[in-house]
Amino acid sequence: MAPRARDFTIRCLVQCAEHVKRRVCWKPASNDSERSGRDAQTAAIAHLRRGCAPVPVWYFGSVDSTGFTIWLTGLPCSGKSTIARKLARRLLARGRRVEVLDGDLIRQSLSHGLGFTREDRDRNILRVAFVANLLARNDVVVIVAVVSPYRAARDEARRVLQRFFEVHVDCPLDECERRDVKGMYKRARAGTLSGFTGVDDPYEVPLAAELCLSTSLQSSDDSAERVESALVESGLLSVNDPALGDSPEIERRYSELFVWR
Repeated sequence: MAPRARDFTIRCLVQCAEHVKRRVCWKPASNDSERSGRDAQTAAIAHLRRGCAPVPVWYFGSVDSTGFTIWLTGLPCSGKSTIARKLARRLLARGRRVEVLDGDLIRQSLSHGLGFTREDRDRNILRVAFVANLLARNDVVVIVAVVSPYRAARDEARRVLQRFFEVHVDCPLDECERRDVKGMYKRARAGTLSGFTGVDDPYEVPLAAELCLSTSLQSSDDSAERVESALVESGLLSVNDPALGDSPEIERRYSELFVWR
């Protein structure tokens, strides 16, 4: 995509996100029977979805596409972004079109202004899933690297993203704290940062992820290789993909993946 066209697309997505933010006003259901057996988390997701402008059913229908979404979820500092970088290079070397939706960059752009309440976290995940769907239906392999702590929000992303491969990036809490160069865990422990996942806000472990990585026991390179192998076994990647190796074009594309401005 040309730079001007890409900038225009990004501006449209941000404007759409702000439009949704103004329209959505979630309140808990007053009558449990209205939830049709949903628990409170799933009901909250449903309310957020109903607050959005209506989208035709066909828009989320399956298309003949080679794109899919790899959803990396785990505690802060568990290694999601690092694995995303290693995996992106491997996929580019297979000749695949790749985009990375990294949590930090999403918060600076598409979800700028959202806080860390449960409602805002869920809305952030819905926005990420929406953009991932746009990309995947156009033959892009999308790597999502976000904490996404709540199971109901991840299940909603799975519902929208029909070709969905969830990876639990598992790492002990004390190891995540040791890796934290930004001092976020320290601030959360001191009480100066509230609502921080793993300290005073829960992380709900996936119950049926396609793959679990133990990043305290294996390197990021090994983790990326395991994801690639699992994708081949699942049929999302092909054994017949080319092996392009390193090239100036691949390096150029790789350098663009984690840059917002």
